[in-house]
Amino acid sequence: MTRIDRGLIAFVGVSGAVAVAAGAYARHGLAGDPHAQELFRMAAEHQLWHGLAALLATLLAARSAGPARAALRLSAGLFGVGTLLFCGTLYANALAVALPIGMTAPLGGTAFIAGWLVLGLSALCGRWAT
Repeated sequence: MTRIDRGLIAFVGVSGAVAVAAGAYARHGLAGDPHAQELFRMAAEHQLWHGLAALLATLLAARSAGPARAALRLSAGLFGVGTLLFCGTLYANALAVALPIGMTAPLGGTAFIAGWLVLGLSALCGRWAT
């Protein structure tokens, strides 16, 4: 397993822990604000699911070669970017934190979609994990 693969798995581990903590905070820390609770809950769910997808892509990349490996790593990276932009924006909005740039949630959602498409494409790119 390469340094890139280990780095992606480390990111997934931290991301998963943050997602679980965010879900707990949504339930208990934001109990008086249903809108903020919903934003946190949605962000935590997306973060957890896409973290699992990034883990899968990374583990497959570690066992793949050539274009398939590159596509799988790209997919995992796109899931990470999507998590930072989409989920980060929802967390910030729930906490009424103004972000310095706009359109980050749609860019993050686009990264999620691209990650899924690249993950699917990786199966057509040559030698995949066996």
